[in-house]
Amino acid sequence: MTPFERADAALLPGFRRVPVQTAEGQIMALVGGEGPPVLMLHGDPQTHLCWHLIAPWLTDRFTVVLTDLRGRGESHMPGVTSGHAAYSKRRMAAEQHQVMVALGFERYRLVAHDRGARVATRLALDHPEAVERLCVMDIVPALDLYDRVTAEAAQDYFYFFFLTQPHPRPEHWIAGDADGFLRDLLCGLGSEAPHYADEALALYLEMAARPDSVTAMCECFRAGIACDTTDDRESRDRGDRIDCPTLVIWGENGVIGRHYDIPGIWRQWASKPEFLPVPSGHFVPEEAPDAVLDRLRPFLLAA
Repeated sequence: MTPFERADAALLPGFRRVPVQTAEGQIMALVGGEGPPVLMLHGDPQTHLCWHLIAPWLTDRFTVVLTDLRGRGESHMPGVTSGHAAYSKRRMAAEQHQVMVALGFERYRLVAHDRGARVATRLALDHPEAVERLCVMDIVPALDLYDRVTAEAAQDYFYFFFLTQPHPRPEHWIAGDADGFLRDLLCGLGSEAPHYADEALALYLEMAARPDSVTAMCECFRAGIACDTTDDRESRDRGDRIDCPTLVIWGENGVIGRHYDIPGIWRQWASKPEFLPVPSGHFVPEEAPDAVLDRLRPFLLAA
């Protein structure tokens, strides 16, 4: 049994592992439960394991699909590409939609955190026919993050500027202490360090510290400041909106919650937004799972 299989067995019992081949590579998915489909997308530098305190409590009413985004976990890891296009959230969103169609789901609910929430936002904008309900956690779109940044926010979210530096500059610096850098990200974005499950934290650190994973992380952030902001600006200029019901959750003690007008920003993007601040830092699914479930479950069940 691999470390991935052991962690899945310990934290997500009852879910079956389903590798899905897409047009560009393999995406690892875990599927559990019965009912209407819900796709859940993790943040960075994590994997699908971030949902282990939430997903099992949805399987009595939903078919829950947890995936590893490209560049993380057991999914494929493109390297450096021209314009960082392999990690554009538009391309990643199209890939996640391919996964759901391959599993037999043309329409689904969508729940996502951090990097996954950026993918989910683009998926809802580009594939509105597929997304019935959307929940995003602790983000604002890339365009708003960079256009509205203050010196104080940049200090707290330093890696949104460090990781975007040209290849291989940040990769070389991170290589000196990849474990330390990743622990800073996982434990330093709130007033208190989150309490991760041992199995989850061990895999986050082991997998994210690999050189190909570090490059994937950097490319994802490079895409954020390049093609993702361009795509967002074009969507905004066209007046594109997310028309499905949208639940926006954020950590009251996180960087986004402290430095950005989250309701004000999301009202510009979503026609039917609902808002829920929770008592946590950035890593909402693992820091405040009960508060999330109390609101998320009825939101997903609503007609």
